[in-house]
Amino acid sequence: MFEFCGDPSVLEGWAWWACYLTTPKHMNLYTSILVVFALLALTVPMILTLGFLGALARRSHTRVIRWVGLIYTSMVRGIPDIIFFLFVPIALDQGFEYVRHLATCPDWSEPVRQGNDFVVCAAAKLPLSSADQWVHETYGFLLAAFAFSIVFGAFAANTLYGAMEAVPKGQMEAASSLGLSERQAFRYILLPQMWIFALPGLSNLWQILVKATPLLFLLGVEDIVYWASELGGAKTARFTDYPHGDWRLGYYTFLLVFYLLLTWGSEKAFNRIQESLSRGQAGLKVSA
Repeated sequence: MFEFCGDPSVLEGWAWWACYLTTPKHMNLYTSILVVFALLALTVPMILTLGFLGALARRSHTRVIRWVGLIYTSMVRGIPDIIFFLFVPIALDQGFEYVRHLATCPDWSEPVRQGNDFVVCAAAKLPLSSADQWVHETYGFLLAAFAFSIVFGAFAANTLYGAMEAVPKGQMEAASSLGLSERQAFRYILLPQMWIFALPGLSNLWQILVKATPLLFLLGVEDIVYWASELGGAKTARFTDYPHGDWRLGYYTFLLVFYLLLTWGSEKAFNRIQESLSRGQAGLKVSA
């Protein structure tokens, strides 16, 4: 980045650090912070949507729909998260490829399942082998985001269901006596008040989601943890212009501070939201 970085072997002190911390790989580390925020920005709406649908399903008067909501929340909550994080991307990837395989290679005679291998024709692969690297990374990221949404959507569904149940039944009965339909009572009475009860649980869920983002590293996404591990490992002059020992502790300390600041800022933001929602409704105020 700097003009004096042309020959790293003659650099010392602050100049060495200035050049070392602005190498292309370090720029990838800084850019990968955006991957964390991209995951949060993409999954939170999906999580809330799945959570809201799951909560409504559990409150449904139709037994089948109610059982679907209960099975979804109970199954995901009862299975270790890492299993879903690994299962969902693989299952989706193979499902998409199998559908493409049937459509693009109808003359394929070999079985798709060959022992432990899943084999489809080259035209059905996702992404195609000729695709750019960013396409492969984006595809893997989207699969990972969907896995996060399914897992945390179940927890959100349970939280929202409990919040709906916490709204005093007398208010719904009063709304009915005033002539409001069930849909109107839900929209104007239950929905606004349930957020007061749901916010503490949702804030905890957000903190867990933030702390779970390093799992992207296990799913093959080049996130902040990947680059910290890559850059922190011991490097010799044979493999890099900036040789150094095992500096992983320093890089992981950077990650520790980053996540602490992110969760601390999130807690402050949720406290403000809680105070705003509780204003004028002292009887329903819930402490986070």
